[in-house]
Amino acid sequence: MTSTASSTDTRQGPAPHDQRPSWQQRLRRFGYTAAPAGDVGVIDRLVPPYAEPSPRLWDVFGVPRTVADRVGRWSGWIGPLLVTLMAGVMRFWNLGSPKAVIFDETYYAKDAWAIVHHGFEVNWDKNANDLILKTGGHLSIPSDAAYVVHPPVGKYVIGLGELMFGFNPFGWRFMTALLGTLSVLMLCRIGRRLFRSTFLGCLAGALMAVDGLHFVMSRTSLLDGVLMFFVLAAFGCLLIDRDRAREKLAAALPADTDGRVRPDAGTAENTRLGWRPWRWAAGVLLGLAIGTKWNGLYILAAFCVMAVLWDVGARRVAGARHPYAAVLKRDTGITFLATVPVAIAVYLMSWIGWIASPTDGTGGYFRNWAATDGKGGSFTWLPDWLRSLWHYEHEVYEFHVGLSSPHTYQSNPWSWLVDGRPVSYFYESPAPGTAGCPSNAGGKCAREVLALGTPVLWWAACAALLYVLWRWFFRRDWRAGAIACGVAAGYLPWFLYQERTIFYFYAVVFVPFLCLAVAMLVGAITGPPGSGDTRRVAGATGAGVLVLLIAWNFIYFWPLYTGTAIPIDSWRSRMWLDTWV
Repeated sequence: MTSTASSTDTRQGPAPHDQRPSWQQRLRRFGYTAAPAGDVGVIDRLVPPYAEPSPRLWDVFGVPRTVADRVGRWSGWIGPLLVTLMAGVMRFWNLGSPKAVIFDETYYAKDAWAIVHHGFEVNWDKNANDLILKTGGHLSIPSDAAYVVHPPVGKYVIGLGELMFGFNPFGWRFMTALLGTLSVLMLCRIGRRLFRSTFLGCLAGALMAVDGLHFVMSRTSLLDGVLMFFVLAAFGCLLIDRDRAREKLAAALPADTDGRVRPDAGTAENTRLGWRPWRWAAGVLLGLAIGTKWNGLYILAAFCVMAVLWDVGARRVAGARHPYAAVLKRDTGITFLATVPVAIAVYLMSWIGWIASPTDGTGGYFRNWAATDGKGGSFTWLPDWLRSLWHYEHEVYEFHVGLSSPHTYQSNPWSWLVDGRPVSYFYESPAPGTAGCPSNAGGKCAREVLALGTPVLWWAACAALLYVLWRWFFRRDWRAGAIACGVAAGYLPWFLYQERTIFYFYAVVFVPFLCLAVAMLVGAITGPPGSGDTRRVAGATGAGVLVLLIAWNFIYFWPLYTGTAIPIDSWRSRMWLDTWV
């Protein structure tokens, strides 16, 4: 589980102690290492091998070597698919319950239905929710355009489910459940590639499968779950691109007369890495993320910086004397083209329904602004649709930065990591014998859908983040840096808007990276390769207890995640903090 080598160091052995900079000497007491341990070849440093199960494991179970080899080859997919199957069964089980329009579904479910039919959102009657549930969604769509403050991609995604399964709770939750399930599969594969360990990859996916916030968001038609999917997919594409680029560098390096490949400055600084299709795919996905919610812009910026630093590290390991100059010359152009312009183009394309709507006042909100209130000015040479869209976006920006209306469930981002103020999406108090409340309950029951991250998992993630930061800063572990980047990109920007009305469920965007952090911590607890049996047993026991506690905690809170009616005393016993009520 320990890093095979720092991806930003080219030395084959530690420098003499007296030649180290003084700051490195001081940091060594905290575990800082600036050089790889042992004699690790440049090929293994550029493209580390995947961990293989110990032969002793197969011998214990009496598995023949041929069967073991076959299982090993397929385990990279078998394990993730099994974890995904578990996650999918949980997310699709009784998906239409509660049969109600819960929390912000009142906006996005109806906006999605309108946008897939008309290309823009409309104003619905105040009693529309009741009519939708009563008629099974068979009601006419209003024509009056509505002012909405989020881009259309997430609503198109939700609308796909409605087109397939109808304008009903199951229909408008289908796509978020599907994307939530697929995100578990992606995280298993991402974790496997990141850690070079199928076990840790599957563990990261399993942890997200049993996270309460991810679970609830997967069963509710809100935009943040869709945003999380696109962000995680973009991260996965960049991770694949990183491996492909390093493989090309490794293949280009010359070999000595003895056949050993060594770093080479000329090769490292001049090798072209091609058009890098996975980086273009990441640009498309980041454009879809921004087209779902604007905070995708922060993630785009963070991921671009991360990708550039990955390129610097790759060329440095390959032997570049001036890696930043080499990256600026060879990689930065394609990085920019494949991300920023592509993301902007995808974002503009996502508005095609609004752009194609009529300009006579019957189309999308502000669609005719350039031809009416926006006449004149210094940008009249631009197309009217672009000027109208720019005005719309400016109005939305003013709304977002000025949003300060108090809400019962608003929370400050300082409290998010400790589950300080979860959001209740649905609550009712059925009488005994109704809505699933046991007839012998002795009083009314509580039936709630609470967007609450599995507490033990989130509290463990606080410790895991400290470990990740230590690992990144003192051990120069690029994996820890990638995880920290994912958390920071989804979390830190909200501290700029602490006076705004913001909610805990926004944190679902960085839940995958919290799960990766916990998986990395579990790997460290289990012990590094080569550990003795005593260390391995103790570590595996501690790690196993932690994972079992997280799984138990999810099961314990299952009624609050699914809207299952339970006696009021059982509900109160689950309100561990006063701020959860």
